[in-house]
Amino acid sequence: MPPLTEQAPPLGNIMIVDDNPHNLKLMEDMLRQQRYEVLSFPRGRLALAAADQEPPDLILLDINMPEMNGYEVCERLKASTRLSDIPVIFLSALNATEDKVKGFRSGGVDYISKPFQFEEVQARVETHLKLRRAQQAEHDLLERTLNGAVSTLWESVQLTSPTLAARCRTIRNIVLWITERMVIRDPWQYELAATLCLLGCIALPDDVFEKAYTDQDLSPDEEQMFRAHPETAARLLSNIPRLEEVAEMIRMQQRPPAKLPVMPPSAQGAYMLHLALELDRRIYRGVAPRDALAQLRSWGRFDDRMLDTLQSYSPRQAEFELRRLQIRDVRPGMILDEDVLSKDGNLLILKAGTVLTETWIERLENFARVRSVELARVRIPRVAGIVKSPAPVHSVSE
Repeated sequence: MPPLTEQAPPLGNIMIVDDNPHNLKLMEDMLRQQRYEVLSFPRGRLALAAADQEPPDLILLDINMPEMNGYEVCERLKASTRLSDIPVIFLSALNATEDKVKGFRSGGVDYISKPFQFEEVQARVETHLKLRRAQQAEHDLLERTLNGAVSTLWESVQLTSPTLAARCRTIRNIVLWITERMVIRDPWQYELAATLCLLGCIALPDDVFEKAYTDQDLSPDEEQMFRAHPETAARLLSNIPRLEEVAEMIRMQQRPPAKLPVMPPSAQGAYMLHLALELDRRIYRGVAPRDALAQLRSWGRFDDRMLDTLQSYSPRQAEFELRRLQIRDVRPGMILDEDVLSKDGNLLILKAGTVLTETWIERLENFARVRSVELARVRIPRVAGIVKSPAPVHSVSE
């Protein structure tokens, strides 16, 4: 019996849309012989539904079809966030220049005239699949670079001031509350702007931030320092690819531009940040959420739709179990309940309120080896009444 051989994986997932059964069959057979996985449909409506369920790598699309022509199908694909990146190659007997131009304007990347030669189809399919994979690889690399840069900045906030980190988390929760209820498309920019909106405050002394955030009297120098923090953060972010708009939201958070009937994302984000910050500042001072909202509504400067989404908002009430642990037993997600100092008390290692990450745990472990740090009092988050402990935790009595 001959040995079994593994079947080579398909070279790509191709969708063909053509109302001519003969063309569909011919194209299917030829592409399958070249090791492509093929799905074919006689109507644009069916193809759109299937693409939404499982997006193909590339679409070969006829133009003259009943119900919905190829231009309309392509325009709908390009209007979808999920499907807009799929390359579309038009197949058509329409050879006039205006027909080809219309195909490119509707979002097509190439145009093959009928009757077609399969060698030409194969060459164009291979070319556009290679281009798409190169674009995806570049996108993935950029995404990883962006995530790494953002993570580094966020860890800087956490290390510098747990108070800043806590306020950023609350502001982020408020902004997410608004975007979810307003069904805002692509909310990642607003979420990221909220997460890093106080990044510039890492340059401020803790007492100056506390006074400014709770609306206490500031000296002229302190006022100037606090007013400058959005510009500081925007300057740090503006040189990171894809964060230019996020930087603008943060830059304008204290003084959003004049309201317009249709606002660009940067202006809408600035308004959202301004509202979230002012709401959090009042709640942080002890004002009830409903009273805080009433105060902000009376100003007349905020979007009524945003204010309406916050009518049912209340800050998250987390439950914790307090324990004193050996350094070897702390886990990511635990929160320091007190400052961690060296044994002689002369060196602050981590501040109270720090949410422990792998990086901060490594810092504690390193200091434990050389500075005799042994114990840390931590708050362990509860979920549905259960303490989240990824491994057995040995508690130590106070």
